[in-house]
Amino acid sequence: MKTTGNTIFISGGSAGIGLAIAKKLSAAGNKVIINGRSEERLQNALKELDKTAVAIQGDLSISLERIKIVEELRNNHPELNIIINNAGAAFINDLSGQKNNAAEKAYQEINTNYISVIDFTALILPLLLQQTEAAIVNVSSIAVFRPNKYLPTYSASKAALHSYTQGLRDTFSENDRLNVFELYPPLVNTDFSAEIGGANGIPPSEVADELFTALEKNQFEVPVGDSKKMHALANLIKEEVNH
Repeated sequence: MKTTGNTIFISGGSAGIGLAIAKKLSAAGNKVIINGRSEERLQNALKELDKTAVAIQGDLSISLERIKIVEELRNNHPELNIIINNAGAAFINDLSGQKNNAAEKAYQEINTNYISVIDFTALILPLLLQQTEAAIVNVSSIAVFRPNKYLPTYSASKAALHSYTQGLRDTFSENDRLNVFELYPPLVNTDFSAEIGGANGIPPSEVADELFTALEKNQFEVPVGDSKKMHALANLIKEEVNH
């Protein structure tokens, strides 16, 4: 699809992967709308983007705020044609700890990384379907293929998002005006991943570059870095099962 002249909403767009994607797409001549919970962080992020960029403050994990954000998009940005569901929550979750409150952490991850994405997408779909060309980009994770003991419930939430994304793509497979992408970042050097060794990860700009190229090529599956090996192996297994 085209990579310039779009109007793009990016959740979690004030820092990390979201901001890197916003920078890349803004520099390419797209109108970028970044979203986050902190107005201060959003305003700081806008200083790094093209003058056409705008911010919408709000917490997409809260139903009433999702509705408010969607109403603002409909009223003020009716040309919106791409959404990037990037906002996420992750907790180190030791399932062996009796006082770890594992279920509460899992609830927050599932709500933010999965349920909220489903609801927000459903609310904004009518607007996207009005456009001549539109896209939904869901940011999942290498954890879809390789969960670990430090992030078991985060991995599960991203696996759920992965399954939903595939189902969404199948649902609109005959609609040539709406494309559904899935982005699989590996460990990325951001504040979000600092607690799990993010300093050893790839720069967020690499993720943004890979997504940009995928949009150009209509490559709906977008593994990045180490995720490419895991993605290729998963596809090989699928092929063998199908045969």
